[in-house]
Amino acid sequence: MFGSAGSVERLVNWLARLPGIGRKSATRLAFHILKLQKEEALEFADLIREVKEKVRFCSICFNITENDPCSTCTDSNRRKDVICVVEDAMDVAALDKVDGYNGQFHVIGGRLSPLDGIGPDDLKIRELLTRIDDSVVEVIVATNPNVEGEATAQYLAKLLRPLGPRVSRIARGLPVGSDLEFADAVTLSRALDGRQDI
Repeated sequence: MFGSAGSVERLVNWLARLPGIGRKSATRLAFHILKLQKEEALEFADLIREVKEKVRFCSICFNITENDPCSTCTDSNRRKDVICVVEDAMDVAALDKVDGYNGQFHVIGGRLSPLDGIGPDDLKIRELLTRIDDSVVEVIVATNPNVEGEATAQYLAKLLRPLGPRVSRIARGLPVGSDLEFADAVTLSRALDGRQDI
């Protein structure tokens, strides 16, 4: 497609593998990168390398962090008796913007999806269960409101209820089939406020 510029073709192919990026968008991005000053392009490449070298998962909540444990887990101003369970780090970022939630998080790293071969052992569920002790009064399950997210919420509720804390689910208000990362702060706040026991 790009004649003798095989590296451009490889870049387009690689960019097209990113979520939400089709071939057309990948081509636009590749040409934007080509238009960057050499220093800017190299800075971009260095940032990608730096992120891959420095960012890891928190050993407590499994959110992304450069310091382990993460700043949320070590923040003495946050409630330690409430844990909000989410699918991934983008959900933490979305919910952390919500006024009124000042508890802990736990990132399970996805959702149950037997068709995709994702079962309980592929998620950080066992690690969540080890965090539940007498001091935890509530676990809020904030998985996405789609079929897999609902199945994951029900599975977690079954495991968590016998351990003692209140187990609640964020309220509707999020469109079914959507992702938390795309919801606005007001909608997320209402969903948290209207959570229900499951």
